[in-house]
Amino acid sequence: SLVVLFGATAGAYGAKLGSDERELILLVWQVVDLHSKKVGTLHKSLVKADNLDLSDQCREVSGLTPEGLGKAEPLDRVLQQFSQLVSSDLKVLGRSSYTLCSDGQLLIRQVLHPETSKKNFLLSDCFYTFYDLRKEFHTCYPSSAAVKDQTIKTMAEYLGLATDEAEEDFGVWQVKTMVAIIFSMLSEGCNHVFTEPETVKYKYETGPCSKSETVDSETVIRARGLPWQSSDQDIARFFKGLNIAKGGVALCLNSQGRRNGEALVRFVNSEQRDLALERHKHHMGSRYIEVYKATGEEFLKIAGGTSNEVAQFLSKENQVIIRMRGLPFTATQEDVLGFLGPECPVTGGKEGLLFVKYPDGRPTGDAFVLFSCEEYAQNALKKHKEILGKRYIELFRSTAAEVQQVVLNRYMSTPLIPTLPTPIIPVIPPPYTIATGSIRDCVRLRGLPYTAGIDDILEFMGDATGDIKPHGVHMVLNQQGRPSGDAFIQMKSADKAFMVAQKCHKKMMKDRYVEVFQCSGEEMNFVLMGGTLNRSGLSPPPCKLPCLSPPAYAAFQTAAVIPAEAAALYQPQALLPTTRTPQASAAAPPAVTYYPAQAAQLYMNYTAYYPSPPVSPTTVGYIAAPPGAVAAAASATHTPILPQPGALVRMQGLPYNTGMKEILSFFQGYQYAPDDYNGLIQLSDQARSVLQAPKEWVCL
Repeated sequence: SLVVLFGATAGAYGAKLGSDERELILLVWQVVDLHSKKVGTLHKSLVKADNLDLSDQCREVSGLTPEGLGKAEPLDRVLQQFSQLVSSDLKVLGRSSYTLCSDGQLLIRQVLHPETSKKNFLLSDCFYTFYDLRKEFHTCYPSSAAVKDQTIKTMAEYLGLATDEAEEDFGVWQVKTMVAIIFSMLSEGCNHVFTEPETVKYKYETGPCSKSETVDSETVIRARGLPWQSSDQDIARFFKGLNIAKGGVALCLNSQGRRNGEALVRFVNSEQRDLALERHKHHMGSRYIEVYKATGEEFLKIAGGTSNEVAQFLSKENQVIIRMRGLPFTATQEDVLGFLGPECPVTGGKEGLLFVKYPDGRPTGDAFVLFSCEEYAQNALKKHKEILGKRYIELFRSTAAEVQQVVLNRYMSTPLIPTLPTPIIPVIPPPYTIATGSIRDCVRLRGLPYTAGIDDILEFMGDATGDIKPHGVHMVLNQQGRPSGDAFIQMKSADKAFMVAQKCHKKMMKDRYVEVFQCSGEEMNFVLMGGTLNRSGLSPPPCKLPCLSPPAYAAFQTAAVIPAEAAALYQPQALLPTTRTPQASAAAPPAVTYYPAQAAQLYMNYTAYYPSPPVSPTTVGYIAAPPGAVAAAASATHTPILPQPGALVRMQGLPYNTGMKEILSFFQGYQYAPDDYNGLIQLSDQARSVLQAPKEWVCL
């Protein structure tokens, strides 16, 4: 038997059903006996949504009102009634089993599964297998329209069935027409057999991924804006109803081995990927998640691995993986097993532990642990921040992809200091320095695609490009010399900047909308130094140094610098050896130059050394400058590099929310002399005033 099912939400209808995250408000169904060609009672049930604000399209198409829905039952009660009434109808028809049949996949995959997942109740097993009437119809009638173009009305018209929707209530006509279509497919001329149902996976399966594996780019998406503590199971829950490939969730890490709020997700086919893209800006808790297309190459870069040690560790399937961070460097397997205790036994004992090490064999303080069930993993997570030796240990959920990424890509194959890019390169030369002052003749572009270039920005600006100052487009790069998604543009006047902000705000560039804010040169510098700027105003930066820039993945090999005033505050050449500088490709300038030369890109500073795990002492140590660099700096300034030997201290293990006030309070009672640092670098008056301000002192 089939149970023909139709539903509607309080929002979009048709091809966009479920894309706006609106709740279900209507279910209509009828049992069909395929052998006797008899039908059961047609049932129509309204569903009371938490939000009864109906869209205009919903009101027009369905004729439903908030008042009528307010008297209905909630979804969990309606689904209970559904199961009871279907069982009753089957008993009347002399049948015991059934499979759902819906018009396409959206109702099951994009509405019912995501909504019940968010409301924390389980769907019955019948909702994990169903027939897609559109696919079955196209199989039966190959000359009909493509599956994606099919609707109930077009299928009925193809068969010559009556299509007057006005004769029946909304939902009733749809179910009756679907039943008539099924009977036509069962007629002697067709004799169609329903044999290959669609399936929804009950749970996400973990597993390793090899770099030699072929990954279809049409099956991969990138999710952005994830909570940092989200696991692969949380991401699978966000995409509930869609089939993710085994081991298909890869959490992205930054250069410190920490999650950066992004993940690459691989689905079983392109159809599932296309449905996933419709969940762009759906919510995970209180956060909205951005969903974009990605490539198989990007997925393998994050998730792929070939280490025998990792492969052996991940060979035990369907295990829960926990990451331990901050372990003492002397910790042994016995110490870790003793820390976890008998209440959370590790799968395979010592074989279920994997310590992360640097290329020279030194421990990093990280380890991964396997547990056979969720109960044991939950017991382990309860030990978060308990003490082992003299250290507190952090425990987090992890994934197979994260194991491979941390062990292979981050620690085992990444050199520490020699290959890091030069933190600072020459300062923007006059006359192309960033303007200062309070005149709001600049605009900030936020949310640019990482592949966007100068030409894309000029095309985005349209007619307003004629109002851009020469050398007035500044791409903001991160520490790797890649686009950060931000850009600043200097306009010829404040009026021009205002017009651009009004005209271009949230205008689309490629597949993303871009936010455009009017700002001044002073505000621009504030943003580069860690402040925030939006239409509500400016929030000042927490300190006077540039803030971290989010990692990006698109290749953009170009030199990058910071404005002169910011560069004066931070010259690591006195502390770090000379490192490799990326070579920028030369390009012929256009007739009208809207942007600075390659060396005039803005720079959002990042850490200048490869960090050790959190709450762990560094294994990099202090790096002295080469004697030649010290001598050159001393001869240039005619003053000592430091006021006296050992005058600099370096602090590690700081809480991440530490500010300047907390650091100064920590050193209360000790005398520091910011004036003495004038001999370290050439300072402008503005930079010197920053260093001399006690409450805004900069730690170098």
